[in-house]
Amino acid sequence: MIRVLLVDDHALFRQGLRSLLESEGMRVIGEAANGREAIRYAADTHPDVILMDIQMPDLDGVKATQSILEIDPQARVIMITMYRQDRYVFEAVKAGARGYVLKDADATTLLDVIRRVAAGEALLDADMAQNVLDDFRDKREELPSEKHADLNERETMILKLLAQGFSNQDIALRLDISEKTVRNRLSEIFTKLQLNNRTQAALYAIREGIANLE
Repeated sequence: MIRVLLVDDHALFRQGLRSLLESEGMRVIGEAANGREAIRYAADTHPDVILMDIQMPDLDGVKATQSILEIDPQARVIMITMYRQDRYVFEAVKAGARGYVLKDADATTLLDVIRRVAAGEALLDADMAQNVLDDFRDKREELPSEKHADLNERETMILKLLAQGFSNQDIALRLDISEKTVRNRLSEIFTKLQLNNRTQAALYAIREGIANLE
């Protein structure tokens, strides 16, 4: 059962999401109306997935996501947005959000995104990945510059599969290794490349030509 934290300042929207998710066998373990509540709930309950609205009073979704991921780098946050090109989406993805979903998406799309992120995927389409990389360059920010020559062949393959959106389970099956081994290798990859999360790892792999999303 996937445990979900809902974060949105509109009670009716949260109620609609709760009804949908629970009808599909998921468990809503909490609701937050602003970013500060989200940080507290996430720290207390460690949900499998956090559905995070961007525009909220008191503390917006981007800042809340940044704080949550500082506390727990493995937290799986999905941003909820009205507009695909919302600038805040870029900032959230740079901080480590696993993906985003539009508020007008159909139920099938939303449920698929939640299940895939819960399984460990980071959902970055080609346009979003390129936009985020461009944003790094525009602001003269840098992903770590350590060359991937430091990675061995197996680590490079794991990083490539991660960037292509495969979950730990899928990577394990493809490489005929255990999920525990995948987790350990990813931890070593993050340390070698000075990365903090899967989203940064996917962006790094795309930038360095290890993987592409086309």
